[in-house]
Amino acid sequence: MRRDNIVLIGMPGVGKSTVGVVLAKRMGYRFVDSDLVIQDQYGKLLHELIEEHGVEGFWKIENDVNAALSLRKSIIATGGSVIYGREAMEHLREIGTVVYLRLPYEEVAERLGDLNARGVTLMPGQTLRDLYEERIPLYEKYCHRSIDCQNKQIREIVSIIAGA
Repeated sequence: MRRDNIVLIGMPGVGKSTVGVVLAKRMGYRFVDSDLVIQDQYGKLLHELIEEHGVEGFWKIENDVNAALSLRKSIIATGGSVIYGREAMEHLREIGTVVYLRLPYEEVAERLGDLNARGVTLMPGQTLRDLYEERIPLYEKYCHRSIDCQNKQIREIVSIIAGA
């Protein structure tokens, strides 16, 4: 397993970007937020891309961008829906260690504000609970390791990942 990148996956609001920045500083790695890479490449905010291309169109964009990432010594925080892109996930597993940051549904719901503003991709009629239950098996399928983040400070989570 190549260890020169660490890829953080999980539901929106679990702390992928926050943990990623601190972890990158601790390890002397670059920090890359793949949602920001998408916004930069397309010149639009995530919710604008979702409105323009639809949820599945956005997933294709996300898959293409993540599958093309060429990075070394980087902490990569992905969007919560990255796990819908098989090519992206296979590529991310090849270039790094995929770490799933886990939180119970209630805590995810509490942390998330406006889902649209965050660029959360919900299908018509789909609830956050439906989305959570749909994604959990995919996060578990693609991760090399899973970390329970409930009741843990950011520095604890960073220490667990950095110490592995």
